[in-house]
Amino acid sequence: MEKEEIKQLIERQRTFFKQGHTLDISFRIEVLKQILSLLYEYKDKFIEALKLDFNKPPFETIETEFLMIVNECKYMIKNIKKLTKIKKVSTGLINFPSKGYILQEPYGVVLVMAPWNYPLQLSLSPLFGALAAGNTIILKPANYAKHTSKVIYDLFKEFNREELISVVLGGREENQTLLDQRFDYIFFTGSTSVGKIVLEKASKHLTPVSLELGGKSPCIVHKDAPLKISVRRIAWGKFLNAGQTCVAPDYVLVHKDIYDTFIDLLIKQVKTFYYTNNKLNDDFPHLINQKHFDKVYSLIDKSKILFGGSYDGLCLEPTILKDVTFKDKIMEEEIFGPVMPIIKYDDLDKILEYISSLEKPLSFYFFSKDKKLSISIMNKMSYGGGCINDTVMHVSSENLPFGGIGYSGMGNYHGEASFKTFSHPKSVLVKSKREIKLKYPPYTTKKIKILNKLT
Repeated sequence: MEKEEIKQLIERQRTFFKQGHTLDISFRIEVLKQILSLLYEYKDKFIEALKLDFNKPPFETIETEFLMIVNECKYMIKNIKKLTKIKKVSTGLINFPSKGYILQEPYGVVLVMAPWNYPLQLSLSPLFGALAAGNTIILKPANYAKHTSKVIYDLFKEFNREELISVVLGGREENQTLLDQRFDYIFFTGSTSVGKIVLEKASKHLTPVSLELGGKSPCIVHKDAPLKISVRRIAWGKFLNAGQTCVAPDYVLVHKDIYDTFIDLLIKQVKTFYYTNNKLNDDFPHLINQKHFDKVYSLIDKSKILFGGSYDGLCLEPTILKDVTFKDKIMEEEIFGPVMPIIKYDDLDKILEYISSLEKPLSFYFFSKDKKLSISIMNKMSYGGGCINDTVMHVSSENLPFGGIGYSGMGNYHGEASFKTFSHPKSVLVKSKREIKLKYPPYTTKKIKILNKLT
């Protein structure tokens, strides 16, 4: 799309927003219902597109993409009246007699920039929050996942409300043009390096932003962990979508007492999940493109491969690395691929101290039968979100806000958190004709005594 077309699109949405159409709650509900209906019509097209982009099996597409956006849309339809309800609050003795209200105000024209790894879910999940809050949306889906992005474009073309929701396709040039424009809110999901650019661009207009980034999310398996189920959940979380998941356990720290047993069980589990007759299943997802494949493959130390390591085209089989240390190349950056480094540890406190010295991760996982210890550690560590005795699944609930902290992001969404992200809570004080005249000059000794009693 040309630069001038993008500018005109934004101005068209700004005009539509200023006319007040989106302030009508019934309008928002009707729009959400229309999009939900279209989603079901386009379901098979999304399944086909994600198969072309990633070789993603239909089950994973439904489980990790389609089901999540459908649930998010339904949540907004069901709860929007409650979320938009004017909240009455106390205004304190000093304002007596008066009433206080909090009104939820939409920001205006919102830019949603989505990544390629979950191109459907991470495009539409924030979009529904922005729409429910009463904003108009410019959606920029990922250029790398071109088939899925095209289906998203087609869906909203059929919806035919560009003044409300518009999809801009393209690559770096379109991204640059969009970020040079003035928006009322920017929601970006992607890498930390690009997130810094988005934040810098937004600062020129003092535009508020949400940054959903990534990082190296640790997974600790303590010596008392329930091993069989731990291995199953870790293997699933790591190799889901061929490891191209921002909340995947990036590396696994296993206590030395169970290290060998963990590895034996892990190899068996990976074979059970992804292999038939010792051959990788045909529907194991591949990496998005050659550039990303080369990046992931370059991180592998061939001398430490315990399992896997081979590839066919863009399909890199599940790869397990043993005897990894924090000094290895693979520990320098987020892997974002089907490679699992396993580190042996002895002292839990030292490991936690070291992890705390690193940049704050998007997710943190701890496996142990000791509930008290687990809760204590989850409370002590700093991270975006996480699980005790599971991986990834904390992102599946609309009632758990999802987002990062520090280098892994800022702001959160899902369910009510999405609505709050895209709404400005506007405070209003309503004063009656009567009042306490204490605040007015002259400030007598008597008034000072009264004020001191209120402190």
